[in-house]
Amino acid sequence: MKDNYISKDGLEKVKVELEQLINIERPEVIERIARARELGDLSENAEYHEAREKQSFIEGRIQELEYLLKNATIIKASKKTDAVSIGSTVHASCDNGLKLKYTIVGHTEANPGEGRISNESPLGQAFIGKGIGHEFELNVPAGKIKCKITHIE
Repeated sequence: MKDNYISKDGLEKVKVELEQLINIERPEVIERIARARELGDLSENAEYHEAREKQSFIEGRIQELEYLLKNATIIKASKKTDAVSIGSTVHASCDNGLKLKYTIVGHTEANPGEGRISNESPLGQAFIGKGIGHEFELNVPAGKIKCKITHIE
């Protein structure tokens, strides 16, 4: 079983989503199902089937979030900045002039477009444990480019 690393902010977002699902969306869909049942024949009742599918999604998401909360490992801010770890922000420069800045997070919070990569991603795994000055290659559509870690926060 892999660790579910998550930041304090990410944990709060999960708690808010879970509360929304349990206290607002679940009761709404239960009410929709009850109203649809009152219409009679359920075999051809599109509203009923749609509400049941929504209920199934909500219940699955609730279970997923509860599991995540139960098994979460909170990422603590690292004071040690000589090696990349989960929670570190890595700055790198490449020989083609490209500048990289990524924060290493758990898979549930990863969003490369926002500068957050998973510790499980190939680049995240390549960064973990490395220090300033470490050189690496990136495979891009145009080929390989050489990069170097310049700063770790």
